[in-house]
Amino acid sequence: MNIEKKTVISSKGEITLYTLTNAAGASVTLSSLGAGIVAACVPDKDGALADVVLGYADAADYFADGPCAGKTPGRYANRIAKGQFTLDGKQYQLAINNGPNALHGGPEGYCNKIWNANLEGDVVVFTLHSPDGDENYPGNLDATVKYEWTEDCQLVITLGAVTDAKTVINLTNHAYFNLAGEDSGSVLDHKLQMACSRFLPTDDTLIPLGEMAPVAGTPMDFTVFKALGQDIKQDFPALNYGKGYDNCFVVDGYVPGELKKVAELVHEPSGRVLEVSTTQPAAQVYTGNWLGGSPVSKSGRPYNDYDGVAIECQGMPDAPNHDNFPSQVLEPGQQYCHTIIYAFKVK
Repeated sequence: MNIEKKTVISSKGEITLYTLTNAAGASVTLSSLGAGIVAACVPDKDGALADVVLGYADAADYFADGPCAGKTPGRYANRIAKGQFTLDGKQYQLAINNGPNALHGGPEGYCNKIWNANLEGDVVVFTLHSPDGDENYPGNLDATVKYEWTEDCQLVITLGAVTDAKTVINLTNHAYFNLAGEDSGSVLDHKLQMACSRFLPTDDTLIPLGEMAPVAGTPMDFTVFKALGQDIKQDFPALNYGKGYDNCFVVDGYVPGELKKVAELVHEPSGRVLEVSTTQPAAQVYTGNWLGGSPVSKSGRPYNDYDGVAIECQGMPDAPNHDNFPSQVLEPGQQYCHTIIYAFKVK
């Protein structure tokens, strides 16, 4: 594995970039800003390499970007209703930064911080200390994101954390993929299949109502391969609220700690395939409905809506306020540990 390190000086500090290239010439580039993925150059069915991860021309443009492109949001990814949750009888109030709700850990969340960066052999390790009261979350928390790039083009992400006081946590990766290449326009021709027969209906601010509803007979059904754009314009509450897919799907047969393949994304013209596996209980599918107006991309233009799709393996949104959702509470002495694997293949 060839590893190149680069540093970029920004107004908020030094950003470290690592590019890992395997023997076949396929590579990923990782950034200490938000512990994120900023590029993934993988082959098509003819062996031609293309960067299939959306990203920006300027490394500093990842600060406070609306799309949260490629980064690790936290302390709690996705939404918490009205920014409120209660632990042991004490209510906590988070910053409101998405309509009436808290999103992705707040305006100064983990995705907008420069993490410490190191190498452990061929593994890139990002670490972050989040002090008690950081964005009003309780407990001193130490988070770790490890990235391993394999010879067969699998990007293995290990998310970890420990705390000294009871808190809530939900970490994921927010990369946007376009398997035709990041400058190829709409991703709505990509086909998606998911091992998820239920989804979380929401209110019009995308907060779950508490029900895990069957996808069968609805536009939310990806249990067999279907183009992302096939049903996206249907008159259905979940699609109307978010101008497309921005919905949490429940992993079938979830067992804590067990790695499962949860999604497969295919771009038939190039033959590129992305298989997504995780130990997390859910996956948020977001079709880039609000990418328009994003910072200038690597290709020299802002992205348009629907130019990429994010498949965010995570705990369920607003889980601290729903006893029937898998718990996202972390106690002292416990180890938060989850895996996400993005496996790039061809067919």
